[in-house]
Amino acid sequence: MVEFFQKARAALDDRHLSPDRLEIVCHFQCDGAASEDDQSVRKIGRLEDVVPEHRSILLVVPVLAAATLLAAYAPSVAVLAVAIFLLRLFGQGVMTHIARTGTGRWFAAQRGRAVSLVVLGHQGGEGTLPVIFSMLAIAFGYRAGWVAGALALMLVALPVGIWAYSKPRTPGRIGRELEDVPTVRSWSRAEVMRDPIFWVLLTGVLVPPFIGTVIFFHQDYLTALRGWPPQFYAMTLTVMAITTVVFALISGAIIDRLGSVAVLPLFLVPLAGACFALAVEGPSGYLLVVMVLLGVSYGISSTLFGSIWPEIYGAAHLGAVRSIVVSAMVFATAAGPGLTGMLIDRGVSLPRQMIGFGLYCLLATGAMTGASVYLRRR
Repeated sequence: MVEFFQKARAALDDRHLSPDRLEIVCHFQCDGAASEDDQSVRKIGRLEDVVPEHRSILLVVPVLAAATLLAAYAPSVAVLAVAIFLLRLFGQGVMTHIARTGTGRWFAAQRGRAVSLVVLGHQGGEGTLPVIFSMLAIAFGYRAGWVAGALALMLVALPVGIWAYSKPRTPGRIGRELEDVPTVRSWSRAEVMRDPIFWVLLTGVLVPPFIGTVIFFHQDYLTALRGWPPQFYAMTLTVMAITTVVFALISGAIIDRLGSVAVLPLFLVPLAGACFALAVEGPSGYLLVVMVLLGVSYGISSTLFGSIWPEIYGAAHLGAVRSIVVSAMVFATAAGPGLTGMLIDRGVSLPRQMIGFGLYCLLATGAMTGASVYLRRR
């Protein structure tokens, strides 16, 4: 993987793109395209309430495969920007939205465990696909990685996805397990957006994707600043993925027993610890601590964010409700690297910024605790 990134400049030369022109694409994505992603996810996400999941997959997967080919053979910066927009919208946005919306709607008594299994697939992809892409790019060129991705989407993801989602499901009774599950009124999207507690929850929900993307995006800057080996950074990503999976499963079981609202105050505490650890200068072992804490936060939040919305707002309009959340998260992941990069250029180092992020996590934890108390009484 490290060797792949070292060959990035050669790839840019092959595409006739200078680093300065590539920076234009990055700024485009962090600003204008992020706004377009936000609006598009909200519009497409509402379709999940009226269009069966397998029909959505029939549209989304081919478009995502086409976007991968467009990224491979983009003849200009403008076309590359369109490709990145489509990859973010249909990959990071809509594909995740379909999986978690369908799972959240189909399961009730064991919704936490069900969502945690979806997280396994997500983390498995994050842990293996970049390595596979890098190996193909090193051996055969970067275009081979994109073409292989398109083939995998059409030959594997599309038929498996249609098969898995083609049978509609509704939460069913197994013994007496649903008798203790309270009936929740289904809120419309307009009602949710008028609910003040929803916006309070967003102040915490958006933090993990924002901070996590910042840490990943500025990995070269961090390793150079601290003198950490890049190979060690790559290894810690595996540790983070394993930790995420473990705590996703643990939190899923806890959510099924206590409810999502009870877990709400917990997910930002380890993230605050990760921010403070990253702010302290020390040996490379500090990075391992950061990734473990980040994995704990990611594991809890990944399961929590899939189960809390139907628990609070019902399942009838879950697609429309989650589309607001997903679009905001996509925007947060796009804005984070750009905003922190601007501060770095103005002399505010990332470790100093991490102190502020850690303090914000603690403040947001207080807000999540208050929201949890309020929701249990509502």
